[in-house]
Parts: sequence; structure tokens; C-alpha cells
Amino acid sequence: MTEKPVLVSLDGGVGRLVLNRPKAINALNDEMVDLMAAALRQWRDDDAVKAVVLSGAGERGLCAGGDIVSIHRDAKQLVESGGGDAEAAACPSAVFWREEYQLNSEIAKYPKPYVALMDGIVMGGGVGVSAHANTRIVTDRTRLAMPETGIGFCPDVGGTHLLSQIADNLGVYLGLTATSVNGADAVALGIADHYVLAADLDAFVAAITATSVDQAIAEFAQTPPESDLYAQRDWIREAFAADDVAEIIRRCEAVGTESADKAAATLRAKSPTTLAVTLRTLRNPLPTLDEALHREYRVSLRCVANHDMAEGIRAQVIDKDRNPSWNPADIAAVTPAIVDAFFAPLPDGLELTIVEP
Repeated sequence: MTEKPVLVSLDGGVGRLVLNRPKAINALNDEMVDLMAAALRQWRDDDAVKAVVLSGAGERGLCAGGDIVSIHRDAKQLVESGGGDAEAAACPSAVFWREEYQLNSEIAKYPKPYVALMDGIVMGGGVGVSAHANTRIVTDRTRLAMPETGIGFCPDVGGTHLLSQIADNLGVYLGLTATSVNGADAVALGIADHYVLAADLDAFVAAITATSVDQAIAEFAQTPPESDLYAQRDWIREAFAADDVAEIIRRCEAVGTESADKAAATLRAKSPTTLAVTLRTLRNPLPTLDEALHREYRVSLRCVANHDMAEGIRAQVIDKDRNPSWNPADIAAVTPAIVDAFFAPLPDGLELTIVEP
């Protein structure tokens, strides 16, 4: 009998959600989102449930994101057919995003302790189901990122909301370069709350069941090591303060350090269009997560129908030649009108609707 892709259980008043596709690093699909949402809604008003703990099966990580191969199939078809907003909104990826973003919103508003164990790889959609939690645990194995610009996409699942709140332009740096951060970095940047050794996670969860979330944190949380990324905040603050991607690249190159040169080279390899769209988003933050999700949904639909997303996934995941052919290929050719089109209102009936729990 095939196991469910999310293992749902209740032990000692603690609801357990275990993402259970370890061979895919627990990448999210529609069934997983549905199972998580159903369990959280059932437990929300159940007085017997005192807390929820989210974790991932296997040794590699909590969650590597969404099902990129399925998204590529939709993107390729939309590009080849010239599909517009209506066609994009009807594709399976858009249906998935609507349910996923609804779940992200509900997690952020969850009225009970929702403890996300952000161990190992936590990327894209994995960030969405964990970094909006009220109790975010990272470890010495954490590798967290919003890697979307590398595949011609833009940060979603509320990632733009999280990144825009990080000081010193470090969120802009992470959103544009898609750089991964470790557990110490995540705590220093304010996108995680507590640092627990990976070897202690089983005992930590057992302590939650036996006592409480607060007592388990008091027993197992440690002071994280110094953050190497946070130590670089001075040059990042200045270089990523520009409102133009080309100027950010120029400033990085002018810094003259290995890290800054690497950032410049990384940006030159990304989709110029999605870099410009991502920068516009992060420079214009919205007050609430739901508003950010609403805007991200517009952008996601425009991305899935855009050449660069189909090409980016092809180069990185399908053919793995790591040589995408972006269109346009030069950041100077990305006009304000091209960027504006990603944010334009959708036709009536196609906008994202967040339903209050």
C-alpha cells in the first residue's frame, strides 16, 4: 500500500505533519497541499490539539519547493500556444498556486503554535509552508533559499513579503541572486526564530509532546554561530540599494571582493526579465502577506506564460545544460512596459481570492 505524501498524526495533543516524498526532497504537489490544509483546519478548533509540528521525511530536507516538471509542462504549452491570462489561470500550475497560496495565508494566521522544523533543504514552496509559521526552527543543516530567478520565475508563496522585510537590502540580495543561507544566517536575518541542532530534533519534538513548545525551546534552542552573510551587510546594503539591476551589477563589480564579484556573475546569469520584476516587487512592499500573495499570483501567471520560465526550467531541470537562452538576453532591453505587464490587473474573475479561515 502506497503511503500518503503527507503523514498526518496526533500524539499527546501535538498534530504532526510529515511531508513524505523523500526521493523528491518532499517537493509539494496538489495532494500534499490538500492534506495539510485539511489537517490544519480540523485541528484549529480542536481543544485536544495544543500545537502542530511540520517536518520532512528523509535525510535531505524539509521541502525542495513545488513540482517544477509539471510547471515546465504548463509553461511550454502556454508559450507554444501563445496563451494569455485566461489560459494561464486555467492551467494546472495556476490551480496549484491558488491552493498553495491559500495554505500559506492560513499558516501565517494559525492560532496555535505551528512549529516548522526547517532542517536541510528548504526552498521555494518549502519556505511558504515554514517561514510564515509562528515558531520557525532552523538547524546546523539548514539550506534555505528562494531560487526562482534562476528558472525565469519570481519569488512567490509570500517570499516577496518575507524578503522585503529584511534590513540592509539583504532580502533584495537573496531574492535576486537566489543565494541559499544557513541556519545562523536565517536567524540573523529574522526569517527564523530558533536554532536547534539537527541531532536534537527528535528529542525536541518529544519534549513538545511531553511539556510545551516554550519549554522545549528553552531546553534545546542554542545560540547560533555568527552569520557570515550578515557580516557582509555593509557592501550588500550599498550595492543593492540601486533601483536598476544593471546598476546593482555595476556596484557589485566595483566592490572588488570575491563575494561581490560572485554576486555580479550570478546576476548576469539570471533571467533579466524576472530580475527586473523581482526588484520592482521588493522595492514596493505591500503591508500584508495576503496582499503580497495577491500580487505574486498575478506575476506567477505572467511568468508561466513567458518564454523565460519554460526556458529556465528546461536548462536547469529538464535538459540540465545550465545554458538558458533568455529573451531578452540583456537587462538593458527590459523596458518598464515589459515589467508593468507582469503587475497589471487580471481580467474579472481571475484574481486570487484568499478565504479567511
